[in-house]
Amino acid sequence: MNNLHPLLSYLVEWGAMDKTVGTSSPTLDIVLLRTFLEVVDSGGFALAAERLALTPSAVSGHIKRLELAAGDTLLARTTRRLDLTQAGETLYAYARNIVDLEREARARLRGSTIQGRLRVGASEDFAGTWLPQVLQGFHRWHPQASIELKVGITADLLRQQERGHLDVVFGKRCSRTNGEGELLWREPLVWAYASACAADLAEALPLAVFPEPCIYREAALAALGSVARPWRVVFESGSMAGCLSAALAGFAVTVVARSQLREGLRELGEEERLPALPAACFYAFSPRTNPAARALIEAVRSIGQRSRFMAARLHGG
Repeated sequence: MNNLHPLLSYLVEWGAMDKTVGTSSPTLDIVLLRTFLEVVDSGGFALAAERLALTPSAVSGHIKRLELAAGDTLLARTTRRLDLTQAGETLYAYARNIVDLEREARARLRGSTIQGRLRVGASEDFAGTWLPQVLQGFHRWHPQASIELKVGITADLLRQQERGHLDVVFGKRCSRTNGEGELLWREPLVWAYASACAADLAEALPLAVFPEPCIYREAALAALGSVARPWRVVFESGSMAGCLSAALAGFAVTVVARSQLREGLRELGEEERLPALPAACFYAFSPRTNPAARALIEAVRSIGQRSRFMAARLHGG
């Protein structure tokens, strides 16, 4: 046993522990676990069904079977939102690890068939927030593949992809597209400001934004215009790190996806007379025939949804 790869050793031990439960006990079917993760990450049954190519009733049936196997209620459903119960939170963490380990085991047992250079375009929030974790897992699963990364604005990256210069693009929109791109997840945009600074925002709202075109900037200005809230751009940067630094310093308010909030920043809202912002839709744009791109997209989906879920728990969303 000591000579086994740590991953395979874990799976063998996990299987052995499962046998101690008894043959009459329902097992945690990995298909049901995948459905559970998709429901939580998507925020509902309808979108999960769409992404899994199932009917909503089939998705509901999967969750009922998983709750039966778990012996507890996993989701607290109301007409307006979907929340995890305490048992659901526990199972989510295990389910994510189990599904990731199963994917890694399949990749190792097959041997890495993905090799060569993958040309990737990503908006800066993708590149700075999620890609470091994604690349670590992707390299572990596909050590013979290499990645060439270009960071830029989604619209510019898509034009480069049309000219054949990029294999896959990760970007964002503030609305769902029809047939263009693959929706990875949705999450709210929020107003971010320094936690240590009092929000004295009685005058025109000081903003730190990206240059045009930028959906975060467009969403912020449209929301402020809808409530006739005065604003002024006091900091403009093509770098997300720059906008976050301005917010951390208390110099300006910026707009980010909720999972991009970090230590030292807090979310502003009604108390500061700030309007609600729309959700951002995060997409992958790539031909479905490219296996390397598909592998990277699945890695991004897994990491990005996990980050969104953890942020929602942290900020009560």
